[in-house]
Amino acid sequence: MVIGLGIESTAHTFGASVVNDKGKILSNVNKMFTTEKEGMNPSDVAKHHRKYADEIIKKALDEAKIKETNLDFITFSQGPGLPPSLVVGKDKAKELANKLQIPLIGSNHICAHLEIGKLLTKTKDPVFVFVSGANTQIIAYESKRYRIFGETLDIGLGNAFDKFGRDIGLGFPAGPQIEKLAKNGNYIELPYIVKGMDLSFSGIITRADQLYKQGKNKDDLCYSLQETCFAMLTEVSERALAHCNKKEVILIGGVAANKRFCEMLDKMCKRRKAKFFPVPLKHCGDHAAMIAWQGMLQFKSDKNFLDLNEIDILPKWRIDEVEVTWIK
Repeated sequence: MVIGLGIESTAHTFGASVVNDKGKILSNVNKMFTTEKEGMNPSDVAKHHRKYADEIIKKALDEAKIKETNLDFITFSQGPGLPPSLVVGKDKAKELANKLQIPLIGSNHICAHLEIGKLLTKTKDPVFVFVSGANTQIIAYESKRYRIFGETLDIGLGNAFDKFGRDIGLGFPAGPQIEKLAKNGNYIELPYIVKGMDLSFSGIITRADQLYKQGKNKDDLCYSLQETCFAMLTEVSERALAHCNKKEVILIGGVAANKRFCEMLDKMCKRRKAKFFPVPLKHCGDHAAMIAWQGMLQFKSDKNFLDLNEIDILPKWRIDEVEVTWIK
């Protein structure tokens, strides 16, 4: 049996996970950087990751009931992500791979989200609605690549929510607080910005900030922000589903935890006689098990291991630049 360790450190979360080649997650230990009232400062996040890295890796190995010497490979989130955070994960992975003299694999963070989603939902060929902090993309597999059929033209929806939350004092991450306040809100008109298959969120946040400063109710603004942004994404997702002629939709990324968004996508899929699958809540955000599983797929398919002397991070690594060798 093949056993691998995955290390995640693209943004606010540092994690370590052990998986086997049967798709069993033996451990998944993650620790997220949070603040009470402010946003995410990259240097503070990197300090957080360095502080807890060794403890988290040890705990992951202990929970999996294996020793370091049982590992066949190590994989880490090579990108995209915040450079200071990525460096912490890269350094720890390199240190351990060098110590154990086992292969080191660099995985694309977004690919990892997609593949863990497929593993957990048992879907075969879905349209992926990937909505996290920095990323908002509609993705599907075609001709040995994961193709992007629509994406944000400015900021990811998660970051947009965090910016608005920071402006009105909700702390970080703001998404859960916005969802909670939205339950008591009423609709206020906000810009609806869809350009072809792409979306824009920065203007919506600017307008919501303006309305807040004018004295509009927080609950109403949170409700309106959710309804507008989720409607935009549902529209683009529906067009991608029709264009690609697929019958499954997976919602992944941190924003997948939002019940209202899941409800909107589910209704759209039912109208199109397609099936909707939200990734299970504990696996919808950033975590190390997805990196470990992505590494397993690469380990068993392409054997393209990294040279420990040349390894580096790829902060702007797009998913459509990845050759998908593990799908036959």
